[in-house]
Amino acid sequence: MNTYEDYILKEECYQVIGCCMNVHNELGCGFLEPVYQEALSIELGLKNIPFEKEKELEIIYKGHVLMKKYFADFVCYNKLIVELKAVKELAKEHTSQLLNYLHATGNRVGLLINFGSAKLEFKRVII
Repeated sequence: MNTYEDYILKEECYQVIGCCMNVHNELGCGFLEPVYQEALSIELGLKNIPFEKEKELEIIYKGHVLMKKYFADFVCYNKLIVELKAVKELAKEHTSQLLNYLHATGNRVGLLINFGSAKLEFKRVII
């Protein structure tokens, strides 16, 4: 039986992951994260996916907006946080970073993408 979480931004995630696969197929692994970020910006634009690059995220503590800000690599569709990595393998700290972004913004869904391995890695995170 499918749950509500199975449907949250499912199509949007599918579209963004497809763009990431195109970038990885074209560039392979071995570049630094900013290279993949720039290439993904082009790919998202080619697919007409709405996005903001290096989106500033506010952190709220007990009703107060903190001066310290987070910067998400991408926010797509105004609600899907996409965090890029170019590492050998994803670690718990990477997932924790994305979870912090989701909690800070109130968004429910994020994608953690790793371009650093021979095969594209991705993880859909829902809170």
